[in-house]
Amino acid sequence: MSAAVLELRDLDVRYGAVGAVRGLSLEVQRGEIVGLIGPNGAGKSTTLHAVMGIIATHGGDILHEGRSIRGMAPEAVTRTGVALVPEGRRIFAELTVEENLKLGLAGRRTRNGDGISDAFSLFPVLHEMRRRHAGALSGGQQQQLAIGRALVANPSLLLLDEPSLGLAPSVVDVVFGALQAIRESGVTVLLVEQRA
Repeated sequence: MSAAVLELRDLDVRYGAVGAVRGLSLEVQRGEIVGLIGPNGAGKSTTLHAVMGIIATHGGDILHEGRSIRGMAPEAVTRTGVALVPEGRRIFAELTVEENLKLGLAGRRTRNGDGISDAFSLFPVLHEMRRRHAGALSGGQQQQLAIGRALVANPSLLLLDEPSLGLAPSVVDVVFGALQAIRESGVTVLLVEQRA
């Protein structure tokens, strides 16, 4: 049996003396879309940040495709094939849509295809607006850009932190509709949301 794309074993993350995540174990198998649902303060974003190496863990282990990535720097985690779409999108407003997408190439682990064309295929609005400054896009378009930028790196695992936050219901439908296509392209997805 092949290893899970992501396995958390008894994960423990603390902010000083305060426990943010305690004893979390889960597996995400290849081809799955898995959601962590819970209220603010439940440790969902902290879990994603721990996987990416943004926050140090206090205990437990994090395995990506059977290999421990616990303690790796974020750029090293990205090179193993993990990409994060952070809460709040964090696009570069002064750069164009195309320039934002090109930034995703820095973490690209394989050179198959160009990645940017794939992002344009998944989100056609990005192709239409490729020369616009990203700051001029709507919130929904910025979220599509953030997801597209992560996918340009050709990850095997995509982490999404509250992808529906602040979006109109019609845009949420577009974003979540894209998750099916992302899964079908071979990318496994772990997302966190406050609501199912």
